Amino acid sequence: MTKPDKTVSTFLSGFNCAQAILSTWAPEFGIDEKTALRLATGVGAGLARMGETCGAVGGAILVLGLKHGRDRLEAEEAKEKTYALAQQFMSEFRRRNGSIRCKELLGLDISTPEGLQAIREKGLEKTVCANLVRDAAEILGSLL
Repeated sequence: MTKPDKTVSTFLSGFNCAQAILSTWAPEFGIDEKTALRLATGVGAGLARMGETCGAVGGAILVLGLKHGRDRLEAEEAKEKTYALAQQFMSEFRRRNGSIRCKELLGLDISTPEGLQAIREKGLEKTVCANLVRDAAEILGSLL
């Protein structure tokens, strides 16, 4: 199974977009899947269901940090590389999807009970969100 396929499968099984991304790549960096799922929980649905930055984008940026991030203050180059790759990721995601904001991507406000209900009734998680998760996984794979 490809990483994009695994990511979408994890998402469709009921985990959020950020969890699906992070848990797919985390084992490559010494983090078990269960820990990755816990770490990414609050990043989903536009950061804790606020409809802001898409959780798939947030999850991908966490993975970029695992690969290239700074772990000591002197490692300024690592921070700059991570920022550059995160910006490149977001630029490509925005190019493919028109935005990186959950509210804009879904056309509904997931942070309100009415918006969340409409998203669920329309099945947008299984259509729109699943495609966004796949795009994020594909872009991330190309950057790693």
